[in-house]
Amino acid sequence: MKSRATLSLTFPDAATAKAVAASVSLEDQGYIRTRRQGAVITASASADETMSLLHTLDDYLACITVAERTREAARPPGRRRRRRA
Repeated sequence: MKSRATLSLTFPDAATAKAVAASVSLEDQGYIRTRRQGAVITASASADETMSLLHTLDDYLACITVAERTREAARPPGRRRRRRA
């Protein structure tokens, strides 16, 4: 039986979501599909076995975390995220 999952991840702004999606979508390779609309990334995955799906999602979320941290670390010192009014 095929297992499926969909993740919706909301980021503080569209620029962050765009950078993160660009980073993680390089690793999709048929295991997971990454889409972005505004500040939301949606990832859809499927696998023949439940444990395979869990491993895919675990790897994907680890990549998301690394991409977020890298983007934050690459921000020049003293430059903070702008908040929209």
